[in-house]
Amino acid sequence: MAVSKTFAADAIEPVIAAGQRVFGENRVQEAKAKWPALTGKHSGIELHMIGPLQSNKAKEAVALFDAIHSVDRPSLCEALAKELGKQGKRLRLFVEINTGGEPQKAGVLPQDADAFISRCREAYGLAIDGLMCIPPADEAPAPHFALTGKIAARNSLKLLSMGMSADYPIAIAFGATHVRVGSAIFGSRTAV
Repeated sequence: MAVSKTFAADAIEPVIAAGQRVFGENRVQEAKAKWPALTGKHSGIELHMIGPLQSNKAKEAVALFDAIHSVDRPSLCEALAKELGKQGKRLRLFVEINTGGEPQKAGVLPQDADAFISRCREAYGLAIDGLMCIPPADEAPAPHFALTGKIAARNSLKLLSMGMSADYPIAIAFGATHVRVGSAIFGSRTAV
């Protein structure tokens, strides 16, 4: 997917014109400001929420996105289940795994992943489709991708959101079904 976060609609238009239809955004407010007009003009756009999602933004996220890659806590599961039911929608949901156990990052710790996925399904009635991970920047990504793949396999999950502009070939080798490529498509970001 083309990660269009921080880029304005005029930078996204040429990418759409070139045939890209799957895009990733980090923030609900930013996506809400640019995507309704773009999806109104272009058919077949699929929008993925790839950044952390606050529970109080679940209503807007369910209305705007086709997939959420950052399911990581019970309060968000509860909010998503409520909104999916209210809006009568089915989004692709990915549980975010914090493979490096980094305190500054969101995500479920690997050792808690099986129980969390089970709780998503049983307590909240959420259909979890896959897992997402972002390896620590200072470590080789392959072990993190392998670990995420193992967790997915034992939980019968087919989708893996792994890899970015710098490491997507490695992620693909480890089974990634969704790679998040931003700077390789849009160039360097001036803001995050």
